[in-house]
Amino acid sequence: MYDGRKELVTIGSKLLGSAAPVAALLFAACAAEEPGGPPPPAGALVAAAAAGDADEVRRLLDAGADPDDTDSAARTAVTHAAYGGHAEVVRLLLEAGADVDRQDATRANPLLSTGETGFLDVLEEVLRADPDVTRTNRFGGTALIPAADRGHIETVRRLLETDIDVDHVNDLGWTALLEAVILGDGGPAHSEIVRLLVDAGADVSIPDGQGVTALAHARSAGYDDIVAILTAAT
Repeated sequence: MYDGRKELVTIGSKLLGSAAPVAALLFAACAAEEPGGPPPPAGALVAAAAAGDADEVRRLLDAGADPDDTDSAARTAVTHAAYGGHAEVVRLLLEAGADVDRQDATRANPLLSTGETGFLDVLEEVLRADPDVTRTNRFGGTALIPAADRGHIETVRRLLETDIDVDHVNDLGWTALLEAVILGDGGPAHSEIVRLLVDAGADVSIPDGQGVTALAHARSAGYDDIVAILTAAT
């Protein structure tokens, strides 16, 4: 088959005479531009993403790595990056077409990770990719529920700006409001989260699996500030 690049090198070699090394470099440069090389090995992108190595992630993507590269537990590169708080890497992977909603063996994905970690910059990158806010974690809860119980105020505030269900009930029978009270410490962070949830329309009358409301839990725990907020909303 005709190869114009090889002919170019042949002509160049004749013109250059003893300058064969120059011709060889010319041919190597042409060959380097030829597409179709083997893609990076599986797992390479996951490792770079987990380490937060944006330069390596770019290189691997340019070399043809699958944006949805996974580890042995089906956790994607972008989910690893999200858990690590590597917002730039999350952005690179999502822009390359990584599936923002794909869940691993534990049902974790980028959005759900932010409920646990509270990484607001990661959350902003994930939200740009229009994730499914109804996806649930291994406890059957949306990202809002762990964000509320762990005291991630700004994450809760940002999630409440989406279409996420403020009254979603997880497999334990708890809403975000119930978890903020039951698993929170009653301090300023959890009090503010309770306020945010109430202002967002959370139903304060929803009880847990034993029929106990968030207000009753707050009274029992002696969380006076939260009691005041919930009493005013009752």
